[in-house]
Amino acid sequence: MCKFVELTETFAMNKYQKEYIFRINKVLDYIEQNLEKPLSIETISEVACFSPYHFHRIFSVFVGEPLKTYINRKRIEKAATLLYQNPDVPVSEIAYTLGYNSTSVFCRNFKQRFSITAENFRKDPEVLFSKNRQSQSKNRQLNAFETEYVCPDQLILKQTNMLNKKLEVKEMPAMNLVYTRHVGEFHLIGQAYGKLMQWAGPRGLLSDANLKTVTVYHDDPNVTEIDKVRQSACITVKEPVTTGGEFGNMQLPGGKYIVGSFEIAPTEFEPAWNEVCLWMSESGYQPDDRYPYELYHNNFEEHPEKKFIVDICVPVKPM
Repeated sequence: MCKFVELTETFAMNKYQKEYIFRINKVLDYIEQNLEKPLSIETISEVACFSPYHFHRIFSVFVGEPLKTYINRKRIEKAATLLYQNPDVPVSEIAYTLGYNSTSVFCRNFKQRFSITAENFRKDPEVLFSKNRQSQSKNRQLNAFETEYVCPDQLILKQTNMLNKKLEVKEMPAMNLVYTRHVGEFHLIGQAYGKLMQWAGPRGLLSDANLKTVTVYHDDPNVTEIDKVRQSACITVKEPVTTGGEFGNMQLPGGKYIVGSFEIAPTEFEPAWNEVCLWMSESGYQPDDRYPYELYHNNFEEHPEKKFIVDICVPVKPM
């Protein structure tokens, strides 16, 4: 089964982006053929030939929804087809066939997806068919409903076309950093920076004219629970300094990075990261296993529009 991608007219697809699409389509085929299996991120990213750390964002940008959401949706939609086609097979057996260990979890997910219970759908599937395909005949409704599961998926890539941006592949230098760790939701990292500045100020570490602040990302929130996601709030230093307690030294390795330079509001980081990811797919590079980071060039509180001037840096290697 082949899947295809339709691009918007805003940009042409080059050979590198075709390779990304080819890998994502392999993943979609693999998921569809293995819905009854656990489908771990390690297995799926191996199919895509991407590292698990970076795969989630790439998948979300190309497919339009997170990997876990996509898998759950495909399982529930497949279940609807099986319920209709196999009226004598118990709901619990269909749930088990699609990898659910709990019938109650399956039934809850089914109702969340279709706003109807699995049992009621089986009794009267036309309720759902007519809702989804109101303009078609009864036969066309059923065919169209099944087509969603057996015909090619259509992926539409969209550029965000953010202003005040520059994207390039750069050789970034290694950096000596002093950090304190933040664990949890991203928007709360300001508390860690506050502690770092209070600690660094009396030690004369904030007087360097070339001082930068850096956020290093250690975990993927799609893999790690958000309350366990680690980020390092950092400042640059010329060489390692004496640290202790919750403050430490870190050396961020140099090398090739895709660098997206932006001037953005606090709410625009997500689309900026997606912009970098999409541009990467056209560049001839793929993610490397080094940590990605954000390099800040201003204090956003002093910006007239409260914006960050920031470089989003994603480590890469040739495809």
